[in-house]
Amino acid sequence: MDQEREEAKASTSDNAQESPVAPTTELESMISTLQADLKERTAEIDSLNDRLLRLHAEFENYKKRAARERSEFVRFANEGLILELLPVVDSLEHAVGTARCGGEAQGVAEGVDIILRLFQTTLEKVGVKPIEALGHEFDPNFHQAVAQVESTDGRDNIAIEEVRKGYLLEGRLLRPAMVKVSKAKVLSSGFKVQSSEEDQCETRSPESDICEL
Repeated sequence: MDQEREEAKASTSDNAQESPVAPTTELESMISTLQADLKERTAEIDSLNDRLLRLHAEFENYKKRAARERSEFVRFANEGLILELLPVVDSLEHAVGTARCGGEAQGVAEGVDIILRLFQTTLEKVGVKPIEALGHEFDPNFHQAVAQVESTDGRDNIAIEEVRKGYLLEGRLLRPAMVKVSKAKVLSSGFKVQSSEEDQCETRSPESDICEL
């Protein structure tokens, strides 16, 4: 009986000594798993940081390239227009040379008129068109009144003289037309009473020219 008790105690003592081993092994396994996961996350973060740095560098390069291209565009944006205007300059130089050589005034005037039409054609190519103001009703959206002139035909608020041409760029106002606007003549409402000597005097003395009232 005593021997059985001693064996039971020994068995209990062995179990008490072996029980802490299992939790320790499980904890070590958990730590190992967490360390592996941390290492994986760290590598992923490093990869993301590397991508972020590359993207930042590419974006900075893009901004520099865009700024350079924008600067180039601003510098050469009018290249096409300038090429269109060069023939006008050539014609003007030719007209000036003709005038200096003693050319006839009529010929010079015709040459300048041709150059003007050439210049207007060039402006139309780039979307610039003149505003038709003369003879039209005054429109503050496209016209700028510089004076009012009394109308001779009774029409009111009509552009009767164009001081400076206005222009549209692709349908949008570029410069308003400066015009003189008609103002209808206002007729006087007063009237003049004409009187005669008979109206001024009720009786006249036959002996004198003095009116007797």
